[in-house]
Amino acid sequence: MSKILRTTGLALGTLALAGTLAACGGDSLEKSKSSSSGSGGSSSTGGGKKGSLVIGAAGFTESAVLAELYSQVLADAGYSTSVTTVKNRELYEPALEKGEIDVVPEYAATLTEFLNAKANGANAKPVASSDVAATVTALTKLAGPRGLKVLPAGEAVDQNAFAVTKEFAAKNNLKTLSDLGTSKAKVKIAAGDECKIRPFCAPGLTSKYGIDVTGIDPKGVGTPQAKQAVKDGVDQLVLTTTTDATLDTYGLVLLQDDKKLQNADNVLPVVNAKDAGGQEIADALGKLTKALTTADLVDLNRKVDAERAKPADVAKAYLQSKGLIKK
Repeated sequence: MSKILRTTGLALGTLALAGTLAACGGDSLEKSKSSSSGSGGSSSTGGGKKGSLVIGAAGFTESAVLAELYSQVLADAGYSTSVTTVKNRELYEPALEKGEIDVVPEYAATLTEFLNAKANGANAKPVASSDVAATVTALTKLAGPRGLKVLPAGEAVDQNAFAVTKEFAAKNNLKTLSDLGTSKAKVKIAAGDECKIRPFCAPGLTSKYGIDVTGIDPKGVGTPQAKQAVKDGVDQLVLTTTTDATLDTYGLVLLQDDKKLQNADNVLPVVNAKDAGGQEIADALGKLTKALTTADLVDLNRKVDAERAKPADVAKAYLQSKGLIKK
């Protein structure tokens, strides 16, 4: 599973998105940017002709893969790069502000509400939405005063999503969440306890889609237990994410969020404006952002989680296949 509760701490009041922020790496950061060879998650790459950059990653698969993609693209552009894994946003975001980290792969809506809460308090009025352009605009305004530069978002998006079994979808002719509401089928949702009150979960499914939610089975967000419960017919709907690479294993299929209940958590790079705000860095990362799709993320996650490939190796193969780095 790529992530559970990606928004921790300050932003939980607005978004409870999926993401496993497990402890992977030390709490303290030292800006050591010497170049060395290797393909591990903390390796340094590139000749460093244009300087050195530290790319931050959180402790879950997708973040590690994205950090390696960023690292190798920037290394190919002439920078010496290294990847530093930090526990969670509460730790790596301040490090990004301080310049201890230069570049981080982020999620538009989640970071927007995280910074919104830091600036305006935990009960601040939400400014992220399902509109990616408006969300990025809000994020840019919040990030600027903190010395951060937000680069353009791409098509790839990792946001909350709901899945049913293929059999349930076929029986009820379901492709979208609107279809589920129209079907009048009663559904029990395998999710976290917070699904009862979060606007993106049960309340939103009821108010926006007219879905008949009969209860919440508190098995967690996108956990194997939650997906198994839906596979077994104990529950009918599971809360997971759009880049969950294990759905097919359980015979599950996502229903399209056709009325845009979820906020726009498109993937985008965020950089320290002083140390990494140059156009060459933006251009190098921009090529990757334009190429990367949600389906690509699913496949990359699957290769790491199911096939046990190293994030660095998976990233390299992908970038070469897209012509984004030299062979």
